[in-house]
Amino acid sequence: MGHEPVLAPLLKIEFLNDVPLNLNGAQAIVITSRNALRALGAHPEREKATELPLFAVGEATAWAARQLGFSEVTIGPGTGAGLPPIICTEVHPDHGPLIHIGAEKVAFDLKGALEEDGFDLRRVVLYRSHAVEELSDEIVDDLKRGDIDGVLLLSPRTARAFARLVERYGLVTHVKGLVCYCLSRAIAEAVVPVGVEARVPQYAREEDLIALLESSA
Repeated sequence: MGHEPVLAPLLKIEFLNDVPLNLNGAQAIVITSRNALRALGAHPEREKATELPLFAVGEATAWAARQLGFSEVTIGPGTGAGLPPIICTEVHPDHGPLIHIGAEKVAFDLKGALEEDGFDLRRVVLYRSHAVEELSDEIVDDLKRGDIDGVLLLSPRTARAFARLVERYGLVTHVKGLVCYCLSRAIAEAVVPVGVEARVPQYAREEDLIALLESSA
């Protein structure tokens, strides 16, 4: 599209491959992040897991799940909060527990929401994420010079990490001209403290976020 992307990871990922998946009796797997699929890809129970139906939070996660070997994939609307209504129409609590493979910290209480609908949701933590404590010198210099026009933020946690680093490096004044393209309203709210402009697509999907970026260029 003619943009020059600059990568600045805001989280460090630690995989936990020695954790059992606890698949006995399960009727389906729920995945709300591609990092969970990355962790599952190196897990010794991967083949057994891919035999089960899978509920993916959005289209990008569904694509990654199919690449991993899942054949029966149901696609959610792009947010964890949007998954329970879909799950409730596709499967029944009496047919067995659901396995939510994900991170130690989650943005939405999927377990609580599904248990209200009578499901038994087993959480399996296959990775931890740690907020980074610093930005590279190149990124800091680019922000100071105003060479970065926009920032793409896909989770509230990364948005909070970005805001915290902006304040830590004394960049609040320098980023006033930035536009933060945020996947959801909750993400946009996380960057309010640093006073940047935040734009949110109509739907919480990565393709809509990219379309929003392109329409604003």
